[in-house]
Amino acid sequence: MDAILSKKAMSEEDIKRLYITPSITGKWDAQKITMETQITDGKINLKGNLAFREKPKRADYILYLNTNHPIAIIEAKSNKYGISHGLQQAMEYAKMLDLPFAFSSNGDGFAEHDFLTGKERQFGLNEFPTETELIARYKQETGLTTTQEQVINQPYYTSQTTHAPRYYQRIAINRTVDAIARGQNRLLLVMATGTGKTYTAFQIVYQLLQSGLKRKILYLADRNILVDQSIQQDFAPLEKVIHKISVSKDDMSTITSHQVYFSLYQQLVGDDDKEHFSELFSPDFFDLIIVDECHRGSAKEDSRWRRILEYFQSATQVGMTATPKETKYVSNLSYFGEPVYTYSLKEGIEDGFLAPFKVINITTDIADGWRPRKGQRDKNGNEVPDRVYTNSDYDYNIIIEDRIQQVAAEITHYLKSTDRMAKTIVFCATEDAAERMRQALVNLNSDMVQKNPDYVVRITGSDTYGKSKLDYFISVSAKYPVIATTSKLLSTGADCKMTKLIVLDEMIGSMTEFKQIIGRGTRLREKEGKTHFVVMDFRNVTRLFADPDWDGPIEITEGFTPGEQPQETEQEQSTEKEPREISVEPTQKPIVGKDGCKVSIIHKTVSIYDAKGKLLRQESIVDYTKENILGEYATLDNFIHQWTAEEKKETIRDLLRERGIDLEIMKSAQNMTDIDDFDFICHVAFDKKPLTRKERANNVKKRDFLSKYSGVAREVLESLLDKYMNSGIYEIEKTEILKLDPFLKIGKPSKIAAYFGGKAGYLKAVQELEQAIYEHEVV
Repeated sequence: MDAILSKKAMSEEDIKRLYITPSITGKWDAQKITMETQITDGKINLKGNLAFREKPKRADYILYLNTNHPIAIIEAKSNKYGISHGLQQAMEYAKMLDLPFAFSSNGDGFAEHDFLTGKERQFGLNEFPTETELIARYKQETGLTTTQEQVINQPYYTSQTTHAPRYYQRIAINRTVDAIARGQNRLLLVMATGTGKTYTAFQIVYQLLQSGLKRKILYLADRNILVDQSIQQDFAPLEKVIHKISVSKDDMSTITSHQVYFSLYQQLVGDDDKEHFSELFSPDFFDLIIVDECHRGSAKEDSRWRRILEYFQSATQVGMTATPKETKYVSNLSYFGEPVYTYSLKEGIEDGFLAPFKVINITTDIADGWRPRKGQRDKNGNEVPDRVYTNSDYDYNIIIEDRIQQVAAEITHYLKSTDRMAKTIVFCATEDAAERMRQALVNLNSDMVQKNPDYVVRITGSDTYGKSKLDYFISVSAKYPVIATTSKLLSTGADCKMTKLIVLDEMIGSMTEFKQIIGRGTRLREKEGKTHFVVMDFRNVTRLFADPDWDGPIEITEGFTPGEQPQETEQEQSTEKEPREISVEPTQKPIVGKDGCKVSIIHKTVSIYDAKGKLLRQESIVDYTKENILGEYATLDNFIHQWTAEEKKETIRDLLRERGIDLEIMKSAQNMTDIDDFDFICHVAFDKKPLTRKERANNVKKRDFLSKYSGVAREVLESLLDKYMNSGIYEIEKTEILKLDPFLKIGKPSKIAAYFGGKAGYLKAVQELEQAIYEHEVV
């Protein structure tokens, strides 16, 4: 009885060490067991401007068929629980890791769930199946073939510079390779942007080449940047067997000696519509084709992609995308079949492998409608057509110059308030709109442009200079460009790892494009300081987060009704060119200057969404601030007491910053920059009428507080009061202020302090000045 009680009093770690571990290690090769295996990185949560991680998920024990293939998980519990208490948790992890067997134990015995048969059982502590027994069961229950086993036994590529696959990448690799080994010839792999599709493709190719199952592989993409990034980065270990197809240079005598071929589909089917692929290769030359970003129309009946795929129809074809489509024009599913594996944006954020985000929705006073005056003329002297213009028109059908200025000002203000070197993509309606936005941002950030003219660059399809800067923009190490204005060029494909701000100033009706744009920010780079990103929305595009298709696997589009948000048209879904950008204004658009339409920002909200796109919090910035201030101080009297008692008032400012509240940003948004932080807090949280700093300074003068001082001492305090009026309370609390004008002409800080009887006297005088500033507020 004492022994049983002793066992029940043991911790989970003791149960593992004394009972569970010996039961397993006696029957399994130690090289095929891992303990406390980290599965996820732990979700990043946002709190104001701060980001913190939850604990990662860990598996107590994982058992392996070989290095690449775990087959069982064991969840341990302390002896105060029953044998099967941890089985459901083990099953959850097993489903997540794609494992056929789940076990739990409390040190008395084991409970087992077999996913291959659907059966459960319990058995004694010494009856855990041996390595040979469990592997034999796995092979028998799965019907593993010789070809499958041949591929399974191939290792992943590893090196000192190559990371091991994450759990979801391992599943994607293993499922794809296994399906090919079973003879499946059309496969679809769906992985969210930023989760390593190209790395996964490389490991698939490596295993298939090593096993001899495939010998000639074609990797198809529709943009040079996708091809070049793949060759230079993830596929670099295969550089000796890689060839990038060039129709103008290649011929049959030299091109056939490689194993992995990369090509733009535009290379294989030229602008002259000539099928160059048939001149270079026989229909059975390739035995595997990987189609990158296949959502852009690879299965469309009349696309160039389809002609290439049909010519090489005997090859196994794998489509890879973050956003599969099922529309009346394009069907990934009908061509490739149901995905062999899907790893969604939701899962990536939940696991902590992708960056979470918050949304700042900004509304102008003309968002829902602006109508010109009767007979109003634009800057060119042309009459502006009389109708109501909305967000769907601005930059598309009419140019409102002050709106562009206000958008640029909001972007600039945000960057100034956070990080002026934060990589930013501004998505504009057209290429011309991207140029207008570039110019506005240059003028508002002239100090940064003076340091480097590439601080703001337009990167669009027709802009040769901008495109030459693309590699620098997406580089983690290159500082410039910082801000890229674009139309469609950066909406997909480009691996913009350090993007911290995405600005939406174009109308987006396609869920596919929306997902791709959001995907530009989802990559995590914690070592470089990127833990999350921000979406700044000027067109109410982020309403799409509420769409059921936001994190669903398929987009279903049947077209759209005139007047609704624009959906993709058949022409737009053609992949015969890079993503469609409007480079030439189709008609002469009215250009309305500031005198013709003055625009104001009337509302801002900060929203936090969960990984499923569900709104967690959507409050006005003022409401969010009020809630947090009340949570800290509860009552006006309590706040005034703490403000008065605080020796350094900036302590309160810094406390609010830790809660994600920047008072300077708040005051600017409310056009209250001349208000003391004390008054602003009282106004927002306690509905108290605020005074300006000038009003408070004048009150001090009216009460004749300064008359108690004379000579230089009074002159110093008068200057401090002026500093307060212009800069705020925090500046006069710093003794360093005495090293600046106008104090420099009086003398060194020590000499100034001497006029107050020394440093202590000076500090006491400053404290009395502060009391005078807030005299009627003291409780």
